[in-house]
Amino acid sequence: MSRQQVFTGSPWEPLVGYCRAIRVGNRVEVAGTTAMQEGVVVGAGDPYVQTKFILQTIEKALNELGASLNDVVRTRMFVTDITRWEEVGKAHGEFFGQIQPVATMVEVNALIDPLLMVEIEAEAIIDTE
Repeated sequence: MSRQQVFTGSPWEPLVGYCRAIRVGNRVEVAGTTAMQEGVVVGAGDPYVQTKFILQTIEKALNELGASLNDVVRTRMFVTDITRWEEVGKAHGEFFGQIQPVATMVEVNALIDPLLMVEIEAEAIIDTE
């Protein structure tokens, strides 16, 4: 089975040994994605803005592998302040309101940068019929 990968050019990809997203067969897995752009946190202090940016990044990676948001079957959201879950949920709903994948949101102690408030993973299955 062939493997297609998407890389963002992040300095962490070769250091840690991962890619942004991978497609094997009709499955696409998107790695934990944060609101970082060229080493700078987007939307510092605003989980809604961070979530929107993250989901746009995920959508772009999916598209590069022949998938779309409509193919997403699961998301996992990691937040550093669960009391702000509604802001994250609102942005998630704007992208997935009609698609409604299964979703998990959990609070974590910290992410890789203290200004990051949200990290999201996604799984997609492309309908090949």
